Amino acid sequence: MPEQDISRKLKNGKRMLSVAESCTGGLLSSRITDIPGSSAYYLGGIIAYSNRVKISVLKVPESLIKTHGAVSRQVARAMARGARSLLNTDISAAITGIAGPGGARPGKPVGTAFMAVLSGDTERTRKIHCKGTREQVKQKFATAVLELISENI
Repeated sequence: MPEQDISRKLKNGKRMLSVAESCTGGLLSSRITDIPGSSAYYLGGIIAYSNRVKISVLKVPESLIKTHGAVSRQVARAMARGARSLLNTDISAAITGIAGPGGARPGKPVGTAFMAVLSGDTERTRKIHCKGTREQVKQKFATAVLELISENI
């Protein structure tokens, strides 16, 4: 499980992790904190389910959402930057996507998500597409972000 890999890599507490999540609605934070001892490296997360929270709390520029859509590489990156800034962490991650069954947009079908991880000066983004029920898609999204975090620690 990627959350166990993250724990193994960060358990010394020298680097701290934060997240911003939209389409996973807290599932990402839950999976991180399911690991005993996660308080040594996990400061917290922001559930920015609405664009209003993305803009007001995470400081995602409204122009990014208008230009690229809330489900975009640019917004995922801005969400991760916002979480890192708010919580003052070394590593931050974010995900924004469409879990379904509704919400599809042209070029962005249900099951599409963008994620970002910032670790030091490194920024990584990834687009994924998953199929399944809403619950299955949310689990797959959370796993994909955890894998991206683990790869970039």
